[in-house]
Amino acid sequence: MFDASVWTGRRDAGEGGDTARLFERVHDYDESAHERTIGAPVLIGFACDEGVRRNQGRVGAAHAPRRLRHALAGLPAHRVTQCFDAGDIVCEGVDLEGAQAALGEQVKRVLTAGARPIVLGGGHEVAWGTYCGLRGWLDARALTDSDSDSDVAVMRRLLVVNFDAHFDLRTTRPGNSGTPFDQIARECEARETPLTYACFGVSELANTAALFARAEAIGAHYALDLAMQERHLGDRLAELDRLIEGADDIYLTIDLDVLPAGVAPGVSAPAALGVPLAVVEAMVMRLRTSSKLRVADIAEYNPEYDQDNRTARAAARLLYRLL
Repeated sequence: MFDASVWTGRRDAGEGGDTARLFERVHDYDESAHERTIGAPVLIGFACDEGVRRNQGRVGAAHAPRRLRHALAGLPAHRVTQCFDAGDIVCEGVDLEGAQAALGEQVKRVLTAGARPIVLGGGHEVAWGTYCGLRGWLDARALTDSDSDSDVAVMRRLLVVNFDAHFDLRTTRPGNSGTPFDQIARECEARETPLTYACFGVSELANTAALFARAEAIGAHYALDLAMQERHLGDRLAELDRLIEGADDIYLTIDLDVLPAGVAPGVSAPAALGVPLAVVEAMVMRLRTSSKLRVADIAEYNPEYDQDNRTARAAARLLYRLL
């Protein structure tokens, strides 16, 4: 449900020129009025940290969506003319799978309406729900395309780009915040659909040898945090351009623990080194302007451990670029 109380902020009515802030551009998302929302960003909250709990992490990310909205609300609107808020999917008790299914349905509906879903996690278990929604929408499109062009169904190439210190390729079940990309890889393998999983910012000291072996087994493309500093940006952008060129559809997911602990202390697992915010932002903007980005989410913000709202501000900056 839309919560108007979070979309408030400073008004500079006495100043000249355009003083609009984001809270003045955000509206309740109405699925029946899809003509208004075509091409517009739609925020979906995922209030859940059951996956983090299962993964033995620091819980608290369930409170992130509201805090992220508040961090966005006061930013200058600039070129953002409208944005919609579809409210939160809430994980009830330990029913992570039910929450992920509900998120998937909401993401699919927003995509079907022609809008751009941006999901506010929540732990990184959000990724499985976001992916399921995207997959459901792609399947529906494939059926429509096969009806109109009856000869051969084209296998669309999906690129999942994850900015993360961790691969999140754990093979244990039930699913948790450390398993979503293994779940996605196995689902694509079972369906025999093309997948490229690219993880930027991987910390060698935050992933076991078994996780690196799993990444190799699925043909993952990755860059270590050591190769993601500002002096490497040109190479990483060129690398990203090649990945984008080889994809039809892109799903972007950002785990805030990819950022240095000084920039993002409010996460389950703060990074000792991390990737500079400027590097992540530049790569996010390249993805946003690619015309292939279908859905994005942000994960692992834990307000309980934030300091001076540093993590919330960094997250809001990245989210703003996606609007």
